Amino acid sequence: MNKKFVLKSPAPWKVKGEAIFLIFKFKKTWVAESGLLPKHLKGKFKGGLGYVFLGNYTDTPVGKYHELLFVPGKFRKTKRQAITKNFVDSEASTQNGRENWGFPRETLPMKWLTNKNFDSLCVEKNGAPIFSAEFESKGFSFPISTSFFSIRLCQTWNKFKYYTRPAGSGWGKFLNIKRLDVNPDFFPDIRHIKPILAIKVSRFQMRYPEAKYHDDFI
Repeated sequence: MNKKFVLKSPAPWKVKGEAIFLIFKFKKTWVAESGLLPKHLKGKFKGGLGYVFLGNYTDTPVGKYHELLFVPGKFRKTKRQAITKNFVDSEASTQNGRENWGFPRETLPMKWLTNKNFDSLCVEKNGAPIFSAEFESKGFSFPISTSFFSIRLCQTWNKFKYYTRPAGSGWGKFLNIKRLDVNPDFFPDIRHIKPILAIKVSRFQMRYPEAKYHDDFI
């Protein structure tokens, strides 16, 4: 798609749909060796919780799309999280995500299938899967909010730092990971790391406020 014809949709955004959260506590050595960090974050990892997030959005300012992102944890002295891998299947979401919040988005084909308590998804690059998984949700539903695991982002894009604090909520169920496969050349290899928590969130709503941004040297 010609990027000149992508609909510009400035922040704030409100999105709705369903989501999957995989919550981890990654070791510093693993992040350094397998985290596929961009150059500006190497050597600056400060620990904290890490996330793999999958979104199936049915209502957004730029229409329906799917998302996969990776947050290793906190970085720099400010100890803010950073999204280091971010794939969506909407060029409008990619361009607006970069411009509004400095998200390192890349547009790739994605499939997400839901059948009762089962979810399967696949992200492809050049016709080959780079991330694929199957999940089974179980048990009772419970209210959940990002206030339980505060997300405070600092993203670097085009020599600027974007600071933003997304907030979301919904109804969660615990997940079993039935299958998970990754191409470690394109996504951090989490296949042998057990998450602290895995949750499927229905009736999911997320708000992305307008970012504050500064020169990257500040």
